[in-house]
Amino acid sequence: MFRDARNAFAAVLAASFVCALLLSGCAAGDDDPDIAGPLESTGLPISSSGQGALDLPTSVDNSSTQVWEVTNDWADTDTAAAREAGMAWPANSGMNWEEKYTAWVQKMRATNVHASTIKETFILSNPQGKELPLASLECAELAMTLRVMFASWYNLPFYLQARDSDGSTLYAGHFGFRTPAGRYRNTPNYRDRYNDYSHLSADDALASWPTDTKLRGRHLYGGGSDTNRFLDPDAGAGWYFDEILLNKRVGYFLTHLLPYFGSINLADDANLYHVEAPSVRAGDTLLKRWQKRGIGHVMVVKRVEPVGGGRLEANIVSGSMPRRQGIWESPSSSKMAFTNQYTGGEGENWDGDTYVDLGGGLKRFLAPIKTNGRWRQRVLPADMPNFIPWENKAERAARPGIFEELLGEPDPDVLLAELLELIELKRDHLRKYPASCSARTGREQAFEQLYKLMDEKFPSPNPEAPAGTGWTRDEVDEEYRILDDYVFAELVYNQSKTCCWNSTTSNMYEIIMDHANQEAQEDPCQPPTVFMNQDGGYGIFSDHAAQMDRADEWVAWSADESCPQAETLNDVQKTHGWTPWCEIMSEPGSDSTPAGQDPFEPNEVLEQAYELEVGTYDESSITSNDEDWFVFTPPTHATVLVSVYYDSGDADLGLEIYRGSELVETSAETEPGELTVSKQYDGTELLSVRLFSEDGGTAMYRIVVEFEGGIDLGPACSVDNNNKDDAIEIGAAGTYNELAICDNDGEDWYRIGGTVGGGSVRIEFSHTTGDLDLQLLRADGEIIDSGTSTTDNEEVESPGSVRFVRVYGYSGATAPYRLIIVDD
Repeated sequence: MFRDARNAFAAVLAASFVCALLLSGCAAGDDDPDIAGPLESTGLPISSSGQGALDLPTSVDNSSTQVWEVTNDWADTDTAAAREAGMAWPANSGMNWEEKYTAWVQKMRATNVHASTIKETFILSNPQGKELPLASLECAELAMTLRVMFASWYNLPFYLQARDSDGSTLYAGHFGFRTPAGRYRNTPNYRDRYNDYSHLSADDALASWPTDTKLRGRHLYGGGSDTNRFLDPDAGAGWYFDEILLNKRVGYFLTHLLPYFGSINLADDANLYHVEAPSVRAGDTLLKRWQKRGIGHVMVVKRVEPVGGGRLEANIVSGSMPRRQGIWESPSSSKMAFTNQYTGGEGENWDGDTYVDLGGGLKRFLAPIKTNGRWRQRVLPADMPNFIPWENKAERAARPGIFEELLGEPDPDVLLAELLELIELKRDHLRKYPASCSARTGREQAFEQLYKLMDEKFPSPNPEAPAGTGWTRDEVDEEYRILDDYVFAELVYNQSKTCCWNSTTSNMYEIIMDHANQEAQEDPCQPPTVFMNQDGGYGIFSDHAAQMDRADEWVAWSADESCPQAETLNDVQKTHGWTPWCEIMSEPGSDSTPAGQDPFEPNEVLEQAYELEVGTYDESSITSNDEDWFVFTPPTHATVLVSVYYDSGDADLGLEIYRGSELVETSAETEPGELTVSKQYDGTELLSVRLFSEDGGTAMYRIVVEFEGGIDLGPACSVDNNNKDDAIEIGAAGTYNELAICDNDGEDWYRIGGTVGGGSVRIEFSHTTGDLDLQLLRADGEIIDSGTSTTDNEEVESPGSVRFVRVYGYSGATAPYRLIIVDD
């Protein structure tokens, strides 16, 4: 029944989760402004001539609320500042600053998301040459942060406007927080209160980066979800801004701006304007809006390349809530976003609002200009041919369809893998936050695309179907639906109290699913009870929690935002086009997770391997036509213990461990229903686990991963080992990955536990990233030998008695590296 998925996989994750952006702002501290939130759209689109209204007088630039000085205009191409070389453009480029912003966004290179080997984000670069992986931000926060940083670095004007809950017009930008009457409420006087070190040369700044302890301690609202663990376990947004910005005023400004401005303000045509689909370029924003107020989703266009035949390939990147590093999505998953009707296309929401009227679509930041002593927003003259005025509704609504033709056709196998990955992402989000209506909706949107793909691109699995027939919806559901989809059915947002519940947890998910499993055992054909508000509450599930002796884990309902539907007696389900549960379940009385469709699918091939950490993983399953792959990375010198437990009466399972493509361990069944591999590994290399059925049987199983001992060097740039006294103790031999010489340390020291004799010490790195050097030292600090070439990598043979290893950057160079110690 549950056939294998096509063997393809896209390395970059599919479309990201929606982020909530209409919060009233709740970052704590004496630096926080008193803003009457939540903020609303101004409802004032710019004119068809591309000009906004006259706003604040330019004299506000020199007030005490100033965040940064403005000396350049976005249209400049031939001023002294415009002729200089920059982060992504040569001297005398002839480009205006908007084009340079595009070049900067396009050029920043990809890197892995922290602690993941599958997802990609990108490296943020600043004018001083400093680089950091992208911060953990919500989706709209990412778009605003990129624009604010660039504008502040190059002394360009920037502001956004909104209406507060009192109906007052609020402006936030290079001049701080202002109203037409003056400083907004008690918002900071940035120029007088915070430091600006922009006068420092790049060399001086990199040699001793100025820091602001108070800024480094600041987090955005949301319970620490802005943590950037690649910097420090407690590094919030303020810490990140302090690391990348010399002007600390900008860092504080961002911590004040981001909690209040969001998707609804970027959808406001007073701040960003609509552009034609063929003009899409890096730095643009793509907005999904499906309601007038509340949550939306903002994506930044990261890369656009021509692919021939007048077509383009485009990538988007986006944050989410809970915050995360922005995910760099593949062209095919990006195309799904560009062609989604929520991006200002045809159709309407549950209130009868047409999507084109909600402000979504491809947009670009307006560029402020001085006019008769006042600031006003405008479309740059060079971009007027691409501008779509608000009143051109048909032209705006046509863009998803234009993108369908404009963006290259994705490979069907790749798109299938990405859709399945997206569906699983939504399910996983619901396992953590079971009330999430956005995840339910996202899952069903992905299924709609899956139905279309399987009908058009894949032949029917029914051998009796006529030639050329694709999969039916029933066949797709039979293959890919699981019980979770029915328990967490899609709800009508504005008619469902559940959709604004802010406190559901993974423990509650377990309680809900235990109830569903119990129902399935009692009556396998009975549709499961949907998790939603019924008869004014959630008594069915809270009572079940009490029966499980887990009543204290059930969290009472509370709203996360304005919730007009809070008094709804019964939530309303969306009309479902799926196959009824009774028709797709495997067989009466079976487990609710069909074999081959466990929570870790798709993972039938190495490229789809599910990433494990230390812990126990239940509800996995194997079939005769199935095999499961997992990956994990143990600390150096750790003893790895992988155990698999299953009912030996159902199947005979096999377990293999691989390093790359090399088979390094095989486990036979030591006891009935138990497979175990225990081995110590010298390097922190990625290991793969292959689990399969040797006799064609089917079984549910549990996999347990444990590490004993070993050395974990921690995040590369947050370890304080930049002198001999603070050297990190490591083993006498081994491979140590994911290390780096960073701006904030300059060198790394390691103390070898037992001297190296007759072997070698090697560092592997790319010279194009930075020139690193290597020294071997005795216990008293005497230098034994050095590696100081000008090529990739350094290796020094050991004459014996090596106690310390020092790795450092030549002339302040920085680069990631790998340390390999061989002891003969």
